[in-house]
Amino acid sequence: MQTHWNALVTPLLPDTALRDDTYRQLESAYSGPGRHYHNLTHIRALLDTVDQHAALVHDRAVVELAIWFHDAVYDYRSAENEIRSAALARQFLARTTLSPEQQARVAYLIECTARHTARHAPAPDLDFFLDADLQILGAAEADYAEYARQIRQEYRLIPGFLYRRGRRKVLEQLLNTPVLYCTPEFRARLDAAARRNLRWELAGL
Repeated sequence: MQTHWNALVTPLLPDTALRDDTYRQLESAYSGPGRHYHNLTHIRALLDTVDQHAALVHDRAVVELAIWFHDAVYDYRSAENEIRSAALARQFLARTTLSPEQQARVAYLIECTARHTARHAPAPDLDFFLDADLQILGAAEADYAEYARQIRQEYRLIPGFLYRRGRRKVLEQLLNTPVLYCTPEFRARLDAAARRNLRWELAGL
């Protein structure tokens, strides 16, 4: 993972110490004891998705930087994870040669993950980024079941009845969204499976 990070960031930042320090900070954050799904495996899956769908990506550096930082701050009790993750990205990117417009887009992509299915102001790569982040919903049944288990583990300190109430609300909101995936490629490949998985988990609650 560090090799990938260095390949991405080295052209933008000559300060080796800062590059390495930031990687260690991100690695530590994503490897925390409460990270069962929002961890480095998730980051790797998203980076692999960029490789697999490179033709759909407008600005690869922006997308990959947003991937690295989008869950850097993750506290299940907080509603400000995305804002704080975006702020962390801005703080780092201000030291790089990335243009101010690109830095703003990185932060915007991250902030939009607070509500995947909301109506956001259009931006390059936003649809791809949000669809990639939700691709787990359309995974094979066994992979989705593991994802659901990992999410429950991240909320393990929440009593069952409260977790079921909150999770049910999230699942119903996703199911009631007319367009779950905004890019035609993701929608054709994942929408039907995602809705089937969501109904399965909802029934189990």
